[in-house]
Amino acid sequence: MKAGRILVALLFVVGGIGVLVSGATIYSRFLYSSAFLVLFSWAWTRWVIRGVVFERSSRELRANVGDVLEESYRISNRGRLPMPWVEILNHSTIPFAAGSRLFTLLMGKQRRNYTARTWLTRRGSFQLGPTRITVGDPFGLFTSSREFQSKDTLIVFPMIHEIRSFPTPQGVLTGGQVIRKKSPDVTPHAAGVREYVHGDAMKRIHWPSSARRNRLMVKEFEQDPQAELWIYLDLQQNIHYQQRHKQQEIPFYDMLLRKRPKIDLPPSTLEYSVSIAASLAHYFLNQRRAVGFASAGQTYNVLPAERSERQEAKILETLAFVKADGTLSLAGLVSTQAALLPQGSSVILITPTTRPTLLQAVDDLQLRYLSPIVVLLDVNTFGGPTGTDVLISALKDRRVPVIPIACEDDLPQALSEISSNFKLQELRQWQTPELSLSI
Repeated sequence: MKAGRILVALLFVVGGIGVLVSGATIYSRFLYSSAFLVLFSWAWTRWVIRGVVFERSSRELRANVGDVLEESYRISNRGRLPMPWVEILNHSTIPFAAGSRLFTLLMGKQRRNYTARTWLTRRGSFQLGPTRITVGDPFGLFTSSREFQSKDTLIVFPMIHEIRSFPTPQGVLTGGQVIRKKSPDVTPHAAGVREYVHGDAMKRIHWPSSARRNRLMVKEFEQDPQAELWIYLDLQQNIHYQQRHKQQEIPFYDMLLRKRPKIDLPPSTLEYSVSIAASLAHYFLNQRRAVGFASAGQTYNVLPAERSERQEAKILETLAFVKADGTLSLAGLVSTQAALLPQGSSVILITPTTRPTLLQAVDDLQLRYLSPIVVLLDVNTFGGPTGTDVLISALKDRRVPVIPIACEDDLPQALSEISSNFKLQELRQWQTPELSLSI
């Protein structure tokens, strides 16, 4: 029990007993004083809580796992009565969210500002709130609270690893047949001109045509024959595994004198797959390659291939919400989607499967003159069954680049080593896998 409540209870008990036993005036004063303190304290807390004004904002509402979320808090006392103490509790769903504070003696017409920083360790969508403000009276008898609902939503993208090198898709040779399809990007293949529409980029204006026609004209382009690159993410529910993992809190201190801590991915095949997909999309889009994305969970996600910063944002936002809750296998995803890809494109398959359906997906891609690259997670290191080695041998027999990923591997190093260990070969119609024969 609080000290103030103990004092009021003693005054009330002593006053009540004294009035009943002796009837002296001092005991009645004790009794009245205790009742007055209770009423005064209750009214104080109800009054001051009405004058609380709270603001909470963040510089950015888009971030990656491993970044620091910086929030600004401001609490103001618009009333005239002082607040002996104010407690601010951050009830956001962000893991180990900072921002909770306890202030003492916030005078009337005053305000307090502070900044809270939180390490982001989980992808997804999080509300910046709600925030509960609690105030108390000078005697510590009562508390009163108000809850301020969140106004902003933070989207945390997957962790991106900086890849040094990766097999560059061969694509179609320069000078091949132009794809007769309009392209939102500027390509070497101009298709014609049209009138300027509000929102068109200035770099697409064709000034000679604009001068002749006395109005702005913009160039239209067709897709070039360079191959697209697609990332297929396997989200089949019963092939993903995760080890038990207890996430530890990473406190944020003054980073001017401390080294930034390393945030490891949880031992989950899904989180590793999502991070790999985000890293590869970031790597190839920086090289100005047209990158597309496809996955099949409870929702079917297909992002047509583009080469722009907007495309990277769309892929990362999609990956921030994906879950391993699908029923369609990777082979099924390839069979439904690969027919729409231009010949010569490369497809990166990211999967933790140990089933032979992966080989069916690879064979389907090769028959369509597409170049598959497999990023295969070793589920045995994640607490799953064995069988990854058998698939790796079968993929090497098919001359398919395969990158095995185990739990706790250094992803930038593992994804960059394939360029030096494997050389992409140009597949032709008459090529068949080299099988080892035992005599």
